[in-house]
Amino acid sequence: MPVLGSAGGSTSQAVANAQAAEAAGCQGLLLLPPYLTECDQQGLQAHVDAVCSATDIGVIVYNRANAVYSAETVARLAEKHENFIGFKDATGDIEAVTKVVATNGDRLFYLGGLPTAETFALPMLQLGMSTYSSAMYNFVPEFALEFYADVRRQDRAAVTEKLTRFVLPYLEIRDRVKGYGVSIVKGGLKAVGRDAGPVRPPLQDLTEADLQDLRDLIDAAGVRPANPSPALSAV
Repeated sequence: MPVLGSAGGSTSQAVANAQAAEAAGCQGLLLLPPYLTECDQQGLQAHVDAVCSATDIGVIVYNRANAVYSAETVARLAEKHENFIGFKDATGDIEAVTKVVATNGDRLFYLGGLPTAETFALPMLQLGMSTYSSAMYNFVPEFALEFYADVRRQDRAAVTEKLTRFVLPYLEIRDRVKGYGVSIVKGGLKAVGRDAGPVRPPLQDLTEADLQDLRDLIDAAGVRPANPSPALSAV
């Protein structure tokens, strides 16, 4: 099973993370946005240049927050670095993603990375994103895999039914507090009996009321895992 490391922080920190991941035997790397401040395309390109030049393993950029890459920047990086292999999007900006995919074609691997990627799964599939990272897979894995199978079959009716039954009510809880996109995953693990501990500040855990609402939703939607097992990484 290929293992991906991660890199973040300043450029020097990201380079150190990349080299440590390679030394540990990782086959690839997810490059997170740089720290603190906004930056333009020239700065983003220099940041990725440094990381790709520092390692031989594959590098996937995470398109989100203060690291939103233009199609032209992505193309320049793909031309310069053989190990620049992927583009993970967490913006949901279909027009911008369309430009990236149209400009770069099958030179890159494209991955959906929105907080609840299921809501965008069908339209993103049409753009060439054959897969996505599913946070809810960590606590309702059977449901997440069934949802993914429906997406790949492009069974719109089945996808809509699952969105209505679980995903959209889940979003209502997720959107109550900033940062709940992460916290609700820990809450989901707790709700199904696999408590993985609290989130780290500055994030905050679900309130008891929100956690109970999530428990009730899991049961009402019939998505509680039949045989909970040790936590698995997201698909």
